[in-house]
Amino acid sequence: MKISPREADRFAAKPDPKVAAVLVYGPDTGLVRERIKMMMKTVVDDLADPFRIAELSDSDLKSDPARLSDEAAAIAMLGGRRVVRVRGAADGLSKTFESFLADPAGDALVLVEAGDLGPRSSLRSLFEGAANAAAIACYADNTEALEGVIRQRLAANGLAPEPAALEYLLENLGSDRGVTQSELEKLVLYMGPGEEGGKRTVTLDDARASVGDNAGSSLDEVIDAALTGDLDGLDTAMARAKAADTNAIAILNALTRHMTQLHLAAARIETGSDIEGAIRSFRPPVHFSRKNSVQGQLRAWNRKRLDRALALVLEAEGQCKSSGQPDTAICGQTLFRIAQGARAGRR
Repeated sequence: MKISPREADRFAAKPDPKVAAVLVYGPDTGLVRERIKMMMKTVVDDLADPFRIAELSDSDLKSDPARLSDEAAAIAMLGGRRVVRVRGAADGLSKTFESFLADPAGDALVLVEAGDLGPRSSLRSLFEGAANAAAIACYADNTEALEGVIRQRLAANGLAPEPAALEYLLENLGSDRGVTQSELEKLVLYMGPGEEGGKRTVTLDDARASVGDNAGSSLDEVIDAALTGDLDGLDTAMARAKAADTNAIAILNALTRHMTQLHLAAARIETGSDIEGAIRSFRPPVHFSRKNSVQGQLRAWNRKRLDRALALVLEAEGQCKSSGQPDTAICGQTLFRIAQGARAGRR
């Protein structure tokens, strides 16, 4: 079944018990992960419980398709329902999930995490059309949704923004739900604990002090430098991102989102669109200050090369979460490999 944007959060907070598997996809990777975690918490209290949560990747299932049913049917050592989380899914797994949904094993909730999937995606079509599955799309928050996120997050900590502060936050947040939540957390910490029972007002000065007007631009600088092959600029942008306390996962998520948009734009160019028309297809729209950079990126990268670069980014994210190596080192190495690829693409 297809879950409408209006019903998405309500469904994530209480998934239909008849649904065996849920596909969560879209360009807003922060929102994808947020909704995946919401659904995981409806089954398992401790998201670090290795007995009730199984983590699988796209490559795991490609090499061993039967593992999906095996994990879904497995019984937790100490009892309780399990969650099977599949990361980085794409159309190559459509037949695996088609087989699983035809005869689901066990009672585990299978949560499938994917990037942006177009209307012709076989994986998306499968989940939208199956009676025992659901598909949830995650796109960048519009103004109304972003205002709700801001007010809810602040209200949970006894805070309320004054009109000028709210306007400032709306202008500087919203490109990625994960980044938005991270910046709001910084604002909450900046405000500090208040008197019990009282609601305090977040002023414009408070918002400016904790959520820099370059909260999103520091990410843009890193992304643009990497994808245009500007090695010196990338060094500088990474230093600024570090100074702004931007974590490696946020950088990799933002890079994945932008490269997905580039991939769609490259497809438009291959079917006859000019670069200007392809850039107009970006959602959210490309800021005028970045248009020259994005034009250069589209000249340096075609879809095949973007596929390889996206695989590098997904691999880096997995390493950040499992290898034990410093996240910043993994992220930096990946970005410089991509920058070198951009330089090669310009030759």
